[in-house]
Amino acid sequence: MDISRISTCSITLIDHDPATAFDIIRAAGYSKVDVLERVPHLSLFPEECDPKALKEAAESNGLEIANLATYPGGGTSGRSIAWNWHGWTVPPENQFTGTGFSEDSLAEQERELEQVIRTIDLAGFFGAKSIRVVPGNDRPDTLDKVVPWLKRVAQYAEEKQIYMGIEHEDVDTISGDPNLLRELIEKVGSPYLGALFEPGNLMVVCNLDYKAALNTLKDYVTHCHFKDAKNFGDKNDFVMMGDGDIDFVWIVEQLEAAGYKGDYSLEYELHEPGPATGLRMFYDRFVGMFD
Repeated sequence: MDISRISTCSITLIDHDPATAFDIIRAAGYSKVDVLERVPHLSLFPEECDPKALKEAAESNGLEIANLATYPGGGTSGRSIAWNWHGWTVPPENQFTGTGFSEDSLAEQERELEQVIRTIDLAGFFGAKSIRVVPGNDRPDTLDKVVPWLKRVAQYAEEKQIYMGIEHEDVDTISGDPNLLRELIEKVGSPYLGALFEPGNLMVVCNLDYKAALNTLKDYVTHCHFKDAKNFGDKNDFVMMGDGDIDFVWIVEQLEAAGYKGDYSLEYELHEPGPATGLRMFYDRFVGMFD
């Protein structure tokens, strides 16, 4: 394991300002961060979060911004899936389209296109390699509707050399069905759009076999978020890194064999222990698997 490819998500520190969050992340051993699109960490609107200040906060803490954990393409719907899961207030509807590229209105689809392009430009400004995107409202019956729009943003992403990844966020969706997600990726037909592979979400949220999912998607992975998860008989749940059932060594071996060159972002979201201790434990235990 090349530890320089390990990142972590800022999500567990979302109640801290970026400078404080980045200081804690660096102290926990990380040299890279995935910045969550939620105030106060990141917004597509500079009046809410100043990109220059965010970049300076990362640089002053010796952190590279590796990925933007954003939601463009999905509008309010794409953000609500994740934000409701965490108990956060759904973003104001006037800021975003309703369902992103799944909208029936051409004007709203074009508005969403502008927000995806803005996100790609932000990634370029920060020096990030990738962003997270959402395929409209993520409903299977809208797959063919969102493909042309994702093709357009993939062309722009290629110009800017920014990879886009679709994360597994919910059941009965495009992103939550590995076969549908692969179909979408293949229809777009660009190496700059792929899967953001998240085995923990596949187990806990989608109730799927993460190994089977990786076999389906391993040639299309553009980024990874890693949380450990364990089966407790009647359900799966997230646990401390190393205490679960996910074979991260196997995952990394499969991805490396498939030619994956991206980062491995550890996503600590447990309530105990606190973020400073938990982030460090996640890092040390993950690295220790490869000793």
